[in-house]
Amino acid sequence: MPQVIVAGAGPVGLLAAALLDAAGVSVEVFERSAGPSRNAKAITVHPRTLEVLTVLRTTGGQRIADILRSYGTPLPRAHFAALPQTLDYSCLDTPYPFVLMVPQTRTEKVLADHLDHRGVRVHHNTPVTALEQDTAAVRVSTGRTVHEAGYLIGADGAHSLVRRHAGIAFPGSAPSAVPFVADVVLADPRPTASHYWNRRTGLLSVLPLPDGLNRVFGAEVTDTQLTPQQARHRHKQPLTLPVLRDTIHRITGHTLDIRHARWLSRTTDENRHADRYRTGRILLAGDAAHTQLPAGGQGLNVGLQDAANLAWKLAAELQGWARPSLVNGDHSYTRERRPVAEQLTTDTLGQGALMHTFTHGGEALRAMFCDLLTQDTPTHERLAGWLSGLTVAYGTAERAEAGHPLTGTRAPDLAVREGSLLRMLRPDRYLLADFTSAAEFSALAGPRVHVTSARPRPGAWSGLAAALIRPDGYVAHAAHAGTEPEVTATAVTTWTSPHHAA
Repeated sequence: MPQVIVAGAGPVGLLAAALLDAAGVSVEVFERSAGPSRNAKAITVHPRTLEVLTVLRTTGGQRIADILRSYGTPLPRAHFAALPQTLDYSCLDTPYPFVLMVPQTRTEKVLADHLDHRGVRVHHNTPVTALEQDTAAVRVSTGRTVHEAGYLIGADGAHSLVRRHAGIAFPGSAPSAVPFVADVVLADPRPTASHYWNRRTGLLSVLPLPDGLNRVFGAEVTDTQLTPQQARHRHKQPLTLPVLRDTIHRITGHTLDIRHARWLSRTTDENRHADRYRTGRILLAGDAAHTQLPAGGQGLNVGLQDAANLAWKLAAELQGWARPSLVNGDHSYTRERRPVAEQLTTDTLGQGALMHTFTHGGEALRAMFCDLLTQDTPTHERLAGWLSGLTVAYGTAERAEAGHPLTGTRAPDLAVREGSLLRMLRPDRYLLADFTSAAEFSALAGPRVHVTSARPRPGAWSGLAAALIRPDGYVAHAAHAGTEPEVTATAVTTWTSPHHAA
């Protein structure tokens, strides 16, 4: 039997399976749809997600991030709330200082092909219909067949059956707006993004995609400020190409020469967040745990980073090398990822207000925000850092007491003996970066710790003796030069010994 079953073969479920497999965990994936999705719901992959995907390599040695990049279009600037003033990602401290415009369908295919080559089974047309768990295992029904595993990951979307059967509540705010979204072929494809906003008529954005497509999204004024009942009724009404053309004309006063549409849909600004991400041997990730207004691919990227946080911790738990705090303490999956999703909710609600408040006040707020973004100030840097995923950090209160501000933050792509820190990460071990010229920490290497010499860099990373990096790329421990080596040795033991108290 597999050690882990994943319900859902979207990007989040596939990435969780791939990272578990890379950590030496046996895994199977069950998906209710008959085959891979043909609808590219999300089209943006953020820098931090590309860093996460760098961990995975094919049997030929290629990195998944590099494969995905070859299919997409990197854009050094990205919109926030469809404002005309964009955010500049080119100055971010990452090997991927851009957003990658690539259809979600392509992301799924790259991950699915990787799993296929690795021999990990993905069962389509096999919905999870029931489940039960006890202290020893989870039993998952797919029709008349029952499968048993050590753990179950519910990555089966906003209407997650796993979440419902596990008895996990999914509270949130009701919908009030029904935007539209479509992938279309234009007679004159737009090479750059454009955003139109009018408080009397609505919003229209057009973004370039690979393969000659354009993503068109927006909302009419009449599709905002709705009651929940009105929003749900409107959401059920089909969006056809003639309806889309008429909608665009009403918003802009002009026609958009659309040759044909590959995908048409309506969405809502409904926000929901699971009250917990784990119950016993059942865990949630991605839209099964949190759902919100689609805005710049944030839901997809936060979900993929859920998978990155969850996979190595679950592997450690299965293999017996997880310290207690990784399972149910301060560093557990729920404790670290729920605050990120809460920030996601705040961010998407704010963007929704900027996009869909078609009043004089909304117009003034957009102008004020554009003014803030045109200034070279921390406001721009803070938004770019959050949206890119690069400034997400874990354990804010703990960092204040830990003795070093880097604790819990993402490690940049430091220069190490083997070349790149990001490319040395693995989901089944920690990485100890040794900044000393005499390789003072080489003796701390072990089955779960790889020690590598690292080159100092300016800023917060200067003056370090060592840094212990978690499998997901975040700093577990950092020591200033001059700190007794025993301090780092104790930190390594603390993080890698399952018997050490958290």
